[in-house]
Amino acid sequence: MGLYLGLMSGTSMDAIDATLVDFSVTPLRMVAASATAFDAGLKQRIASLSECAQVPLDELGQLDVALARAFAQASNHLLRSAGVSPGAVTAIGSHGQTVRHRPDLPLPFTLQIGDPNTLAEMTGITVVADFRRRDLAAGGQGAPLLPVFHDNVFRSDDEDRAIVNLGGIGNVTILNRDATVTGFDTGPGNRLLDAWIAEHQGRDFDENGDWAATGRCDPTLLQQLLNDPYFSLLPPKSTGRELFNMPWLRGNLGLFERRPQDVQATLLEFTAASVAAAVLQYAPGASLYVCGGGARNRGLLAAIARRVAPNPVASTEELGLDPDFVEAVAFAWFAQRTLAGLTSSAASVTGARGARILGGVYRYA
Repeated sequence: MGLYLGLMSGTSMDAIDATLVDFSVTPLRMVAASATAFDAGLKQRIASLSECAQVPLDELGQLDVALARAFAQASNHLLRSAGVSPGAVTAIGSHGQTVRHRPDLPLPFTLQIGDPNTLAEMTGITVVADFRRRDLAAGGQGAPLLPVFHDNVFRSDDEDRAIVNLGGIGNVTILNRDATVTGFDTGPGNRLLDAWIAEHQGRDFDENGDWAATGRCDPTLLQQLLNDPYFSLLPPKSTGRELFNMPWLRGNLGLFERRPQDVQATLLEFTAASVAAAVLQYAPGASLYVCGGGARNRGLLAAIARRVAPNPVASTEELGLDPDFVEAVAFAWFAQRTLAGLTSSAASVTGARGARILGGVYRYA
């Protein structure tokens, strides 16, 4: 079988998603999947590293290996559960954990941790990793990467589609029937919603937007958030927690006192408004298909649907892929493409000088 294992740890760091994918059949088949919760201490250390202006070099190196070990444990657990030996898997495609993404600097860079050497040693499987930096070297944003995968598996001859990924950061893939694939980061997905409820309720996320539903959206605050210069930039563009973080939110809150639940309600509408604006500008008649953790937030989906009506809104489940594991499947696909010597980026998405073969190969033997 053409088995590949995909690993994804997104901006929200809610879990390590692992999928085992069979590419020997058409359409591809997801053989098994798992979501392994982050160790709380490891998650906090990575979050601190991501938001720290001055990064301790020893901590960066330690976390690079610690996260790789967590990836390996998640991979080995998935294989044992599926009854598949490491020798049956051609390669692991590992996104790693982004701790800095700065395509806007004079010397642009992006940095993902989760040492692929350690991952290869602990699993006995060849690893393909470091997918973003080649695109930056070619003058691109290095993000988002998923649109090329979305184009490969979700494009339709019958309708225009917008594939909306709601992870920590939101991004959209535009699949208009008569046009080349495009896509970009829309702004915050779950990142601010999760951070705000963690600070005020001690919970990792707002299930179904239930807490947001107890508050009222503040239109003045919402407009202030939407006035951020990022939203007026034209694609190609990408962003991350370097911009949309708690200090940014507190700066926008200023000295005004608002009930915490009202801020949560406003943040939910903020994500919905930024996604809807992107879709209505670039694919006004498209059907929306949502994936990522935000696809499980009924309140958020309802807010998006209200803003894009009458365009239909559904989960990628309708297209045959579990919304929780689309990204992990994508990185298995990227690994397959890399080993086959095929490109997996698009200049129309990232603004690079051309499509590139992404990722470095770390062979087990």
